[in-house]
Amino acid sequence: MKRSILALAIPLVLAAGGYRLITADAVAAEGAAHPSGEKVYLDNCAACHQPDGKGLAGAFPPLAKSDWIAGKTPAEVATTVLKGLEGEVVVNGVTYNSLMPAQSHLSDADIAAAVTYIRGQWGNPGGQISADEVKALRGKLAVSTDPAQGEVHPGTSTAQAAYEGAPSTIKGTDIKQVRTPGAPDMTEAEFARASEIFFQRCAGCHGVLRKGATGKPLTPDLTQARGTDYLKALINYGSPGGMPNFGTGGELSADEVNLMARFLQHTPPNPPEWGMKEMRNSWNVIVPPEKRPTKQLNNYNLDNVFAVTLRDSGEVALIDGDTHQIINIIKTGYAVHISRVSHSGRYIFTIGRDGKIDLIDLWMKVPDRVAEIKIGLEARSVETSKFKGFEDKLAVAGAYWPPQYVIMDGATLEPMKIVSTRGMTVDTQEYHPEPRVAAIVASHEHPEFIVNVKETGQVLLVDYSDIDNLKTTTLQAARFLHDGGWDSSKRYFLTAANQSDKIAVIDSKDQKVEALIDVGKIPHPGRGANFVHPKFGPVWATSALGNENITLIGTDPTKHPREAWKVVQVLKGQGGGSLFVKTHPTSRNLWVDTTLNPDAKISQSVAVFDIDNLDKGFEVLPIAEWANLGEGPKRVVQPEYNKKGDEVWFSVWNGKDQRSAIVVVDDKTRKLKKVIDDKRLITPTGKFNVHNTVGDVY
Repeated sequence: MKRSILALAIPLVLAAGGYRLITADAVAAEGAAHPSGEKVYLDNCAACHQPDGKGLAGAFPPLAKSDWIAGKTPAEVATTVLKGLEGEVVVNGVTYNSLMPAQSHLSDADIAAAVTYIRGQWGNPGGQISADEVKALRGKLAVSTDPAQGEVHPGTSTAQAAYEGAPSTIKGTDIKQVRTPGAPDMTEAEFARASEIFFQRCAGCHGVLRKGATGKPLTPDLTQARGTDYLKALINYGSPGGMPNFGTGGELSADEVNLMARFLQHTPPNPPEWGMKEMRNSWNVIVPPEKRPTKQLNNYNLDNVFAVTLRDSGEVALIDGDTHQIINIIKTGYAVHISRVSHSGRYIFTIGRDGKIDLIDLWMKVPDRVAEIKIGLEARSVETSKFKGFEDKLAVAGAYWPPQYVIMDGATLEPMKIVSTRGMTVDTQEYHPEPRVAAIVASHEHPEFIVNVKETGQVLLVDYSDIDNLKTTTLQAARFLHDGGWDSSKRYFLTAANQSDKIAVIDSKDQKVEALIDVGKIPHPGRGANFVHPKFGPVWATSALGNENITLIGTDPTKHPREAWKVVQVLKGQGGGSLFVKTHPTSRNLWVDTTLNPDAKISQSVAVFDIDNLDKGFEVLPIAEWANLGEGPKRVVQPEYNKKGDEVWFSVWNGKDQRSAIVVVDDKTRKLKKVIDDKRLITPTGKFNVHNTVGDVY
């Protein structure tokens, strides 16, 4: 019976010049070329839609006698299999607000067989599609054949998840199990393991408390209504809205997928708070100010020193930009996110994703740490005071958990003031318990720190002139605020609201939101790039995680008012998954990485534009190939200039146990100048030149 059903289901296959008859015997003879549609369905679809195609009431719509199936062509059904489907859909008069995960990991032959099987079963109208037709659809829709990637450009949505979902240092053992009525049973060991997986892979998008951030809320009222089978499918296959395919992508085992599906139906556990007591207990002045050098004791050109994050080793490499030699490898917090330099250029502040700040004194004979503190369990940002009269006096750091920022003494890191960021969102005016602190910059116009509060969409102008009587101006921008940088005048702070697909412009002098600019999907500027456009005058550039756009925004309201705070040009780069754009006042090149693009060839190279001839497109430079490192992902990330602007440095970020390197390119000739290849350079990522960081040069 199974054989006859299959034969009836796929009687015709597209052949050269038309259709040819496929008999049951032919199917049996051709074997793997024509996989069993029933088997493909049972293996990949039945968990949600059930073996009999009747679906699950309230969760997954039926495929049996489905008016939705009947109203679609086989190609349209195959498109849904390849791309997934999210949102409301009406099937046989019933509305489902469910999710059809993308099944792009299946082969073209498997998808053809499954679609043809579904069309010919359970009272459906019949019809077929061939593997060649599915292959053509896959190409048209730009859907990857790599089971670990899923959808590729223009839907590089997994790039953001990869970026946001970097490993957390919050431990599952720090969490007490919360027993939730209606949720599946779990042992304490299972709960601790699931908590750790969630903090490592999920909290970056969904938030520690699962209230939703970049990703959707995952609270028990929502997850229990979906049930274990639905959650397993979602975790295993991902979603077209950007949920990674953790199962088919190889990130989680089948047992771990099951574990997380059960865990998500429980009340989210709260990690411990981290207040003044905990900070002071972690605070350590290694070398007191009075015992530090009174002058520079080394011969390095400190303005041209680079602080290079060695992500997976929990270290920072200090590299001499003149000689390309490593000065010192310094133990720091885990996965340092950024380095910032004091106004004087003497001190480097690093902050790791574990919330640990390290203060490095460049005046020492061998530059090294002089103070440390842990300001939270997870963090991303640190900055120092720059306004006249406050240079080097204060530092500020923002945490992801707990959601707060702390102001510290600039010379010792002694914590002075902690401020929570919990509050109301800018749009819905709902209370949010976990608004994480993203980018922080120091104003050049006032004694203020400009603090991005991610989930609320608020920008805080924190007046640090009187710590005991802290004054804050709250600006309403857009969600979810992330990274950003100054325009060339250093008056306007341009920052990405990446979930709103906007750039917010903050006038730091007049202390107001100057503009909210619509840009492409998921902007990610890093600090952006400033240059003078041949036609539009001064502009600031951002690239994006979600598409191939490099968006140029006019930034000169005085001499170019018609172009100010408008998108004046959109360049097309290599693809989505870009983290950084970069240029320099002395350069006529604009560099764009594509670190998180799923195409290895793209992620291992960079695009460079001629600023004076932007319309001619970009040149691709094979940075990873130049590094000559052998095996590994070899993602190329973050162009950074030296002080003079005649060299641009790239990190070739390989696996932890594989060789990584830094590639130095001559900015004028675009030729390889130097490969800094040292076994101590473990997973290099961000690079921060002292001169450029102090002066906000980008």
